[in-house]
Amino acid sequence: MEVFSKYLAGIDNPDHRERTEEILAWVANKFPNLEPQIKWNTPMFSDHGTYIIGFSTAKHHLSVAPEEVTMEKFADDIKQAGYSATKGLFRIPWKEPVNYELLEKMIEFNIQDKAEYTHFWRK
Repeated sequence: MEVFSKYLAGIDNPDHRERTEEILAWVANKFPNLEPQIKWNTPMFSDHGTYIIGFSTAKHHLSVAPEEVTMEKFADDIKQAGYSATKGLFRIPWKEPVNYELLEKMIEFNIQDKAEYTHFWRK
């Protein structure tokens, strides 16, 4: 988690910083084989050099970006969780609970779906 320390220190709101740290730590603990990294000033996790999931903070929410294929596959789950979404990300409002079950399913899907993948992003 050391890799995220500078990013986390840059989050002014202590509640948002704590929540972001909690989610990043959860991913790191749940999926210890994933590599935590910062790219494009964004905390993300990769597996054998391929992107799995990324996060970014905004004023009212934490954005979760699992790639468009994964967004399409889990569109109904995202909607049922009550999260707003775009083509490439969904938003977890700061005051709302985190649906860790959904995060876990998305991360597991990306790990399995990209097991033989050799590029960072899907093409």
